Amino acid sequence: MTIHTADICDDHFDKIKVADSIFSQYGKKKAFHGPIYTVKVFEDNVLVKKALETIPEGSVLVVDGGGSRKRALMGDNLVDIAVKRKLAGIVIYGCIRDSSQVNEMEMGIFALGTNPLKSIKQGKGQENIPVQFAGVSFEPGSYLYADEDGILISENQLY
Repeated sequence: MTIHTADICDDHFDKIKVADSIFSQYGKKKAFHGPIYTVKVFEDNVLVKKALETIPEGSVLVVDGGGSRKRALMGDNLVDIAVKRKLAGIVIYGCIRDSSQVNEMEMGIFALGTNPLKSIKQGKGQENIPVQFAGVSFEPGSYLYADEDGILISENQLY
């Protein structure tokens, strides 16, 4: 079943929050939805990799990277983990790299942009906490719906 964010807005306007349109889309998968899991990091992707390896299948990983455009938090190797583990999609308040390879992969990703510089590896950050960016709060366990028209957040699963 294909779920369109425009239809969700029409049917459930009082139950959703709409994220600001600040992202670019990457990967072959243009629409995705699922329960939210979060990490909050800054130019360090150790917890991002850990989350990709451990969160449940069908989940959406939301990465609050502080909006940094100085280093990439994810490249094709980490996206490959998400594909193999059948995650629904990824939202990154930060950058990715290896975009030409990522665009050929069966994953949906929203990110601020690209940067070829890899992240640092210190393991600093927080896991599964509420994070705020793009004008909305991403609460672990809430649901995210995303497609070419944007990103929606709902406290409960709508479909």
